[in-house]
Amino acid sequence: MNAIHYREDDLYIEDLPLSEIAAQFGTPAYIYSEAALTGAFESYRAAFANLDPLLCYAVKANSNLSILRHFARLGCGFDIVSGGELARVLAAGADARKVVFSGVGKSEQEMIEALNADIKCFNVESLNELLKLNTVAGRIGKTAPISLRVNPDVDAQTHPYISTGLKDNKFGIAYDAALDIYQQAKSLPHLHIVGIDCHIGSQLTDAAPLIDALDRLLGLIDQLSSAGIALHHLDIGGGLGIRYRDETLPDLSAFAQALSERLQGRGLQLVMEPGRSLVGNAGILLTRLEYLKLGEHKNFAVVDAAMNDLMRPSLYSAYHGILPVTRREHLATITVDVVGPICESSDFLGKDRQLAIMEGDLLAVMSCGAYGSTMASNYNTRTRAIEVMVSGDQTRVIRSRETLDELLANEKSCLDK
Repeated sequence: MNAIHYREDDLYIEDLPLSEIAAQFGTPAYIYSEAALTGAFESYRAAFANLDPLLCYAVKANSNLSILRHFARLGCGFDIVSGGELARVLAAGADARKVVFSGVGKSEQEMIEALNADIKCFNVESLNELLKLNTVAGRIGKTAPISLRVNPDVDAQTHPYISTGLKDNKFGIAYDAALDIYQQAKSLPHLHIVGIDCHIGSQLTDAAPLIDALDRLLGLIDQLSSAGIALHHLDIGGGLGIRYRDETLPDLSAFAQALSERLQGRGLQLVMEPGRSLVGNAGILLTRLEYLKLGEHKNFAVVDAAMNDLMRPSLYSAYHGILPVTRREHLATITVDVVGPICESSDFLGKDRQLAIMEGDLLAVMSCGAYGSTMASNYNTRTRAIEVMVSGDQTRVIRSRETLDELLANEKSCLDK
C-alpha cells in the first residue's frame, strides 16, 4: 500500500489520518513516512544486489538529522556538498569512510574538516581545486583520497536548472581534459587517486543518458589504465527521478542489469548518489486553506504555506499534486490557483487545480520529501515549518516549529552593540 492514501474520504499517512496530525502539530507542517524512506532504500538495494554498490544519499535533498540517522542505520553512505552537511552527517552517526564530498567551491576550512574526518573521497571539480587540496593536505600532514568529477557532456534531458553534465554547466572537469589532470594528480605528493565520478543532473525520467555517461567514463577508465592509473571505485552519481504527476520512471532492475553488463570483470566498486528518489515521495507539506478568493477571471485558494516553505513551484515551475485531506463529494469542484500569503506573484504551490474545498480545509501538497524543507527560508519573516516523522500510528517531531524569538535572537543580540 502507498504510504499516503485515502481510507474512505480521509487522507492518511501510514496508519494516521492527516487531520489528526494537523490537530496535534498545526500547519504548515512537513510530514514524512518512515516506511516510505525504508522502502525506497530497499528498492535500490534489491535491484542492485548483484553489484553491491555503496549508496551515498545526497544530503542536499533533505538534510534533517533524523532522516540522515535513519539512512545511516540502514547502512547508507552520504554525498555532501558543504562543511555544514559534513557536520550534519557526522552528528547523525554516519561512517565518515562512506562519505564523498562533491561541490565546485570547497573552501580550505571545509577541506581540513573533511580530511580530519577521514572521509572516503573528495570529488574534485577543477584543476585549481586539485592543487589547493594537495597544498591543504600537505600542510596538515594528510593524504587526500580523490576522484575527478568528469563532465561527460551528456544531455540529461531535464530542467536546465538541474542539468549538470553539459559543457556549459559549472560542474565537473571537461572530458577531454580529464586524462591530463589525472596525470597531474598522480604526480602530486599529498593526493591518492581512488576513483572517478560523474553526475549529469536531477529528476531523470530516462536512464539512457546515465548509460551514455557511463560508457564515456569507461572509455576514459581504459585510457587511465593504459597510463598506469588504477581506480578503486566508479561513482555514477544520482539523479533518478520520482513521480510527481504522471511521469514514466526508469526500471531500477533493468538499469542495474545494464550497469552489471558494463562493469563485469572490471573490479570497480560501484558508488551511487541517490537523493530525491529516496525521500521525494516519502513526504508531504500539510497546509490549511485560509481564504477562497473567487474572481471573474481567476480563483485563488490562499493557504498558510508559501514559497518560503516550498520553493520548487516558484523556482522551477515544478508540479506537486495537491489533495484535500477530507474529500467532500457534496461540494462542487472549482478551478483554483493554490497560493500562499507572501507578497510575490510567484508565491504559488499549484496552478489551475480542480478541487472541492471550503475555507478551513486541510490540503496535502504531495511529493515534498526532497528539496522542500531543505530549501526553506524566512522570507517575509516567516518561521520555518515543523517536521514530523510517522511510523505506523506513532509520530515523532524531528524538527520543532521555529519561533519568532529564535528567528530574531541573533539580531536582538546586536541591537546594543
